[in-house]
Parts: sequence; structure tokens; C-alpha cells
Amino acid sequence: MTDKVILLVEDNPSDVGLTQRAFQKAAISNKLVVAEDGQEALDYLYGTGAHSGRDSNDTPMLILLDLKLPRVDGLEVLRRIRADNRTRRIPVVILTSSGEEQDLASGYDLGTNSYIRKPVDFHQFAEVIKQLGMYWLVINEAPPRQ
Repeated sequence: MTDKVILLVEDNPSDVGLTQRAFQKAAISNKLVVAEDGQEALDYLYGTGAHSGRDSNDTPMLILLDLKLPRVDGLEVLRRIRADNRTRRIPVVILTSSGEEQDLASGYDLGTNSYIRKPVDFHQFAEVIKQLGMYWLVINEAPPRQ
């Protein structure tokens, strides 16, 4: 599709592997950068911590965000993304196993573009990733950069 980066914020190694395999199966060739917790995601986005020196103006074209994360949870990551002019327009898709209504409401209140519950079955998950890729990387018109 393109060479633009997709940031996957996911602490479960099995889910990271499933997502990588689903991207391959769907022929999504975008580079997938993995942040294993919320703090690492923020460091990547803003060029701090372990990602010090990274050009924070080079933002991902899409963020796939889990909610239940160590150090900084997904909702706080989303809150910070939406509060910063450099990142507030990046499409964020919450991709989580959480079925809690409060998480759903909070995600939308904080500005998520979409909320998707991860299917347990790999083939269903692969289809979800394929549809995500088709919509966010091909069909959707990306917002202008700041």
C-alpha cells in the first residue's frame, strides 16, 4: 500500500505476532512499529526516552491502540495524543479485547476514530485487519499535517 508507518501499541507478544501475521496475510506492506506499553508509544510519538532524537514531525499515518497497557494506559495515551497539536489529527483505532462499556464510552469521549474488539479467532482477526487496512490506508482521506 504505502511505506508510511503504522504504530501498534500492544503489550501482549501473542497479539503483536497475530497482528503482524494478519498484516502479512492482508498484504499490508506498511512498516509496523510496535510500542510495548503506553510510555514507549508516547516516547516514539514525541521523540523522547528510548526514542530520543527521532523526528517527532514524522508521525505515523495510523495508531492501533490497546487499552490495558503497563506504565501508561491506552486511554491516557489517547488523551495525550489528542491534546498535542503535533499528533491530534492522527487516526487512532482502539483495538482491544475489552468489552467494558465504560472503556468504549471513554475512548469515544477522548476522540478515538474507531473502537474494535479483537476477535479471538485468527481468521476473523485477519479479516478485521484486512478491513482496517483497506479503510484507513486506501479509502480514507488522511487529515492534513499540522
